[in-house]
Amino acid sequence: MKLVLATKNKDKIREMKDILRAMPVKVLSMLDLGRVPDVKEDKRTFRDNAVKKAVAFSKRFSLTSVADDSGLHVDFLKGAPGVRSARFAGQNATKEMLCNKVLKLLKDVPSPKRTARFVCNVALALPEGKVRVLEGIVEGRIASEMRGKNGFGYDAIFVPRGHKRTFAQMKPTMKNRLSHRAKALKKLKAVLRKTVP
Repeated sequence: MKLVLATKNKDKIREMKDILRAMPVKVLSMLDLGRVPDVKEDKRTFRDNAVKKAVAFSKRFSLTSVADDSGLHVDFLKGAPGVRSARFAGQNATKEMLCNKVLKLLKDVPSPKRTARFVCNVALALPEGKVRVLEGIVEGRIASEMRGKNGFGYDAIFVPRGHKRTFAQMKPTMKNRLSHRAKALKKLKAVLRKTVP
């Protein structure tokens, strides 16, 4: 079975391929397919954005497609950056720009009020039109400064519950056991095991 990853984000491609590596599927990405649909993430929820991307790629290549949309919810910021996580500091913002904007908004906010969570919705779109959506959530808090060199997005300021290190301070193998994307893809693997002969 061939599986298309409906994303142009190279960090996500690497992470999703690592998590799905043990599955009996051939994982393809834009790096394998060349020209891919340019899907605008203009929906109001992670779920709807993930579905939009997965369906567009599935139709374009007539293959089963997987797309995710994910982001950071900070309680003190009333859920922001939320669905706008990738664009919170402007188009094409670097991870430093994203993290620093959140840190600036949380300046002088004490640790107990810095609670946050990463949310990931993964959509699986089959060529015949069926769609499944699976969700992964990891609770944590926002650190007082950027820490670590690994990861992308807000990884350098997010400390998962029960840990002292940020995602960016963890080895990828550790992050891929704990993350919101890992939790959603674990559910996806269970669905694929029922689908793949």
